Amino acid sequence: MPSVLITGANRGIGLEFARQYADDGWQVHACCRAPESADALKAVAEAASGRVSVHAFDVADFDRIDALAAALSGTAIDVLINNAGLFGPKLSAEGDDRQQFGKIAYDIWTDVLRVNTFAPMKMAEAFVDHVERSALKTIASITSGLGSIAETEGGYYIYRTSKAALNMAMASLARDLQPRGIAVGVFCPGWVKTDMGGPGASVEPQDSIAGLRREIAALKPTGTAPFHRFNGDVLAW
Repeated sequence: MPSVLITGANRGIGLEFARQYADDGWQVHACCRAPESADALKAVAEAASGRVSVHAFDVADFDRIDALAAALSGTAIDVLINNAGLFGPKLSAEGDDRQQFGKIAYDIWTDVLRVNTFAPMKMAEAFVDHVERSALKTIASITSGLGSIAETEGGYYIYRTSKAALNMAMASLARDLQPRGIAVGVFCPGWVKTDMGGPGASVEPQDSIAGLRREIAALKPTGTAPFHRFNGDVLAW
């Protein structure tokens, strides 16, 4: 039975990842900050006949990352999905301009970098042996087209830079882990109808995750990290 570890699995695309992998018979390690209030995730776990393990886990707490890695010592993880993320203040939806030039909140920038950039690298360092022990040997990180330097339209400095930095980190990781047979990629889920994406988004969660799973399954340890949308479109770095 293949296994997957998903961060931020209590809602949105993380929850849909957990649901789809569980429905396909995978062993799912679903991580979230407050399992006691994650009713939708608990429902997925209850329907999965023991194949879904829910872990109380905050990716911003690096000691907890190490603790979970130790608790799962000896466990093979075929696919590690770095999904947990923060967007930060939203100008369009909330009128909050603290990601815009001249108004930037640097304390928030630090928090977003810790979750979106530092945490996926820490996860990779903590769980690399678990991934290497598996059959599929895959690390996938959820990024965004807003992290494309080539396609930037300005604004949203905090979120854009956190994802651009994540992309570079994963591109470097793909090269460093190639000798260990581990494949690494970064993937944009599209504008998805979630709490983060909002009701006006254009992509349904189930469609996004079905596409992302196809992209993740196609990863190979080539020493390069593909930067693709859920539908297979290649994004410019």
